[in-house]
Amino acid sequence: MSTEPDPIWAAPAEPASGPLRGVRTLDLTTVVMGPSATQLLGDLGADVVKIEAPEGDSLRRIGPWRTPGMGPLFLQANRNKRSVVLDLKTAEGKAGALALAARADVVVSNVRPQALARLGLDYDSLRQASPAIIYCTAVGYGSDGPNAGQAVYDDLTQAAAGIAGLFGAVDGTPRYAPINICDRVTGLYVANAITAALYHRAMTGEGQAIEVPMFETMTQFVLADHMGGAAFDPPLGAMGYRRLLSRTRGPYPTADGHLAIVVYTDRHWRDFTALIGCPDLLERDPRFASAASRTHNAEEVGRFLAAELQRRTNADWLAALRAIDIPACTVNTLETLIRDPHLQAVGFFETLLHPTEGPVTNCRFPVRFSQTPASVRRLAPRLGQHTAELLGTTPVSPAS
Repeated sequence: MSTEPDPIWAAPAEPASGPLRGVRTLDLTTVVMGPSATQLLGDLGADVVKIEAPEGDSLRRIGPWRTPGMGPLFLQANRNKRSVVLDLKTAEGKAGALALAARADVVVSNVRPQALARLGLDYDSLRQASPAIIYCTAVGYGSDGPNAGQAVYDDLTQAAAGIAGLFGAVDGTPRYAPINICDRVTGLYVANAITAALYHRAMTGEGQAIEVPMFETMTQFVLADHMGGAAFDPPLGAMGYRRLLSRTRGPYPTADGHLAIVVYTDRHWRDFTALIGCPDLLERDPRFASAASRTHNAEEVGRFLAAELQRRTNADWLAALRAIDIPACTVNTLETLIRDPHLQAVGFFETLLHPTEGPVTNCRFPVRFSQTPASVRRLAPRLGQHTAELLGTTPVSPAS
């Protein structure tokens, strides 16, 4: 961790309070996965400098916006960063990037490794000047496999890692989850790997290179639930967790909406069946007798719940289920989620004043630290806003 003043890495205007305060992080990432990871580091106190090409991160141009280049996805993935515009195809831009990298604690990139090597921004080049550097590259596929170097996006990884196929296993139609789940989960792995490497460096003084492959990361994520019988050699049965793949898993229609409910343990089932007037169901119907039989008969169990839940309103069910401690909740839409009473009570949403965009809604960092709280010290930067601050000159002008 850098503690001394530096003529290149000018000190941020507002000091950080998080556990990563003072960690200089050079962000060479774009779109969602890399920026979401470096925003986590920034929330935790790291000083993050984001290098952008003259046209800016493409995420800037996904609207709506008040100002072109300041769209909502960019705002939600780039707070606590400073933006420097450099054209890395020019000698001046490359020199600026190398000057920042030479004094960084951490470099994070999702640029293809071959391109970084041509620029002299690869790990082997940078560790010559900074042996303790932590260098993390997020790639589509691991470098020792036949798909190494291929470009990926969230849609492609959802298909490759089996997520789209899970939808097909449920109802016959492969499709994508309507969220950038692969980008954001892999971003969590990136942030976790970097913090682990920082701990190792604090203990030993050693830097290191880290590779986070999206395909392998998401494959592990999917198969942690769905390895099934293939967890054994030879296999003991089919792959997949039947409860999660059931077409009747829910949420379930009620008299006035939909309800999510998890009747899971034997105690849950005894209390639920007593509530609906079938107290002996587990004894007289072998499909419900145990967790194993309920999992094996997940389709029939789901149909049973669906038939019962339509008899009452959401409010009636929630009151009754909470009285016997069975987990349940109503189904939020995007519009109701942002008004959720619990989120309002814990102050999850903050209205902050952006210097150019005016009032913006911010989701605060969800984790609480008793001694080193995360913080929002600056909102997402304008393109090239901090080039002069960090490098003294403007090597290129941001694209209009």
